[in-house]
Amino acid sequence: MIKFEHTLFALPFAFLGAILAANGLPAWDKILWITLAMVGARSAAMTFNRIIDRKFDAANPRTANREIPSGKLSVGFAWSFLIASIILFEAAAYSLNRLTLVLSPIALLSVLGYSYAKRFTSFAHLILGWALAISPTAAWIAVRGTLDSEFPILLSLVVMMWTAGFDVMYACQDFEYDRQAGLSSIPAKFGIARSLWIARMFHFQAFVVLLLFYFVTELGWLALAGVGAVGVLLVYQHTLVKANDLSRMNAAFFTTNAFVSVILLATFGGSVFLQ
Repeated sequence: MIKFEHTLFALPFAFLGAILAANGLPAWDKILWITLAMVGARSAAMTFNRIIDRKFDAANPRTANREIPSGKLSVGFAWSFLIASIILFEAAAYSLNRLTLVLSPIALLSVLGYSYAKRFTSFAHLILGWALAISPTAAWIAVRGTLDSEFPILLSLVVMMWTAGFDVMYACQDFEYDRQAGLSSIPAKFGIARSLWIARMFHFQAFVVLLLFYFVTELGWLALAGVGAVGVLLVYQHTLVKANDLSRMNAAFFTTNAFVSVILLATFGGSVFLQ
């Protein structure tokens, strides 16, 4: 139900935020609690989404085999797992520093509130982007106990626009069902062809901010190589998906996007250690 491998979308950005904040390798206990906070938050977000969307999932042929609508997991178990995930997240926030604990309800509201977004707004993709984007800034605060630099904010903006772009692409698969069920999304509002162009626009914005992030951090040739590699991947994933052919969506969504976060962690994080 949780698909821990999808944590590759956000966890590397949290680690990168922590490395930038520490200007090197953070203390081992910081790494541990940041990891547990990320696992708790994402597990809570995914579980809550599956609970409140279970009727929509059951009616949608693409998602009818998910764990709750198919009966593989009970709703009661899902609620118990949700509570356990929230407790884990709050325990990690408490163990990091006072500011992470104070801000933890905002993080929870962000990651849980996204599940309701498609009921009200076509720009739910940006709300999902925000939910993932807080990870590098949160990790910076976890290490330093304050927000005293533009570095994590720029990185968060990259994550937000990148996430919004790939989520618009992914939502194209549910274009017909979303319209039929009265759910809001950019594809349901604008159609698949226009939505793919909107996704490209979001990814272009993400790349522009990534360039700005590189120039502000001044992290050298390895980081620049990471910028170039991410640019290639962003272009490549858009060549995989056409308005009349979404058959390669999984390759575009899961494979290329998992590489984006790992590449940026390796290149920007590696540049910190080189310097």
